[in-house]
Amino acid sequence: MAIGIVQKVSSVLPAERRSEAPIGFADLVMDLKDALGPSSGLTSDDVDVNHLTWLMDGYDAGEQGWLPFAMKDASRGYTRNLVDEGNGKSNLLVLVWSPGKGSPIHDHGNAHCLMKILRGELTETRYAHPREGVEEPMTAISERTHKENAVAYMADELGLHRVWNKGSDFAVSLHLYTPPNVAKNGCSIFNANTGKKSHIKKCGNFSEYGRRLEEASGLC
Repeated sequence: MAIGIVQKVSSVLPAERRSEAPIGFADLVMDLKDALGPSSGLTSDDVDVNHLTWLMDGYDAGEQGWLPFAMKDASRGYTRNLVDEGNGKSNLLVLVWSPGKGSPIHDHGNAHCLMKILRGELTETRYAHPREGVEEPMTAISERTHKENAVAYMADELGLHRVWNKGSDFAVSLHLYTPPNVAKNGCSIFNANTGKKSHIKKCGNFSEYGRRLEEASGLC
């Protein structure tokens, strides 16, 4: 079921949008699709990543248009809820993070990711890629807590990362992935103590377009 809201979250809009009414979630979805165009993704030369970031940054999560997609399952670290597949070269998902849980250390299958916090806070720890053939603890290179309405960018060339909800309530984030490699081909996860890599064949969805799947497939 979709999560409830205790109170409306505060918003901090970029200067360019402070004089305008906050856009709705449906508008954001359409704006992102339009920005990507019919044939491009974040890796394409004709796409302005800064513009995509500005669009996500300009959306006020307090508008709460994302709520119908925010389906939770406390037995999982998080759920992947598909919102839009755009032009076929991107995936837009709402992720709901269970309290005190999170993701394993993982890559992004040579895709790029923009993440916006819709509710609560998420702690992102980035790691260096492990050395091949060497069994040793993963090396953390940075850690940052992203608060509501913050936007972050991640790609494999920046390292690996783990996202964790350290709070006592569910947290929610919006993720734009392009190309949608992880949805199609899975991703790699890494053992924090040894650096050992394991491949997850497919990262499935808990719900799609606001409808819970009867059998939610395996999640990364």
